[in-house]
Amino acid sequence: MEERRLELVAELLRALGHPLRLKILDFLGERERCVCEIIPAVGAEQSAVSKHLAVLRQVGILEARKEGLKVLYRVRDPAILNLYNLAQEFVACRLGELAKVAMSFQKPPEE
Repeated sequence: MEERRLELVAELLRALGHPLRLKILDFLGERERCVCEIIPAVGAEQSAVSKHLAVLRQVGILEARKEGLKVLYRVRDPAILNLYNLAQEFVACRLGELAKVAMSFQKPPEE
């Protein structure tokens, strides 16, 4: 059971491991949106967006429903947005650390 749980976590993290999927997740946030809104917002071709939406749906990150001719997508569980925000905070902190290190190399030597 533990092995299967770890496999599912790895699958979830792999699904989040693509910049376009993160753009989609960021755009959706806590609001349901039509695919016709997602495509221009993320700046990608319809075929690419559809492929990535399918991946996010397959792992359970997104849900979709039809309303007439439109397909609307939403984040299934707000906990995924918390995970995404934590990842962004981690990266921001790490970038801050790297910037400090880079700046320390740029300082002229003291005499």
